[in-house]
Amino acid sequence: MNNSSKPVYLKLRDIISESILDGDYNEGDMLPSVRVFAAEQGANPLTVAKAYQGFQEDGLVTVKRGVGMFVAAGAKNRLRLAQREDFIKNIWPPVERQMKRLDLSIDDLLKSDA
Repeated sequence: MNNSSKPVYLKLRDIISESILDGDYNEGDMLPSVRVFAAEQGANPLTVAKAYQGFQEDGLVTVKRGVGMFVAAGAKNRLRLAQREDFIKNIWPPVERQMKRLDLSIDDLLKSDA
């Protein structure tokens, strides 16, 4: 999937989401500070703050003033459900069309060495 046209703050949200889904950050874990994450990603701290703000608005992180941001309870499950829905609605349909064009089945993909 090509996300080169996606705004940077959404790319940063994707990185954080993947880290939560992969278990790099569990519920209750503290996320890196805005400055640390910005330095790690080579991003502007204001852009990172915008990405974090979106997580806060969505209830995926909690803020402890003066301490930091923490992964909220239930965040992993909510992210998984949202990404499943996005996959089914937006990613799968063109993949399915391409598979039909190429006469590929799920079994073909599962036994593929690639």
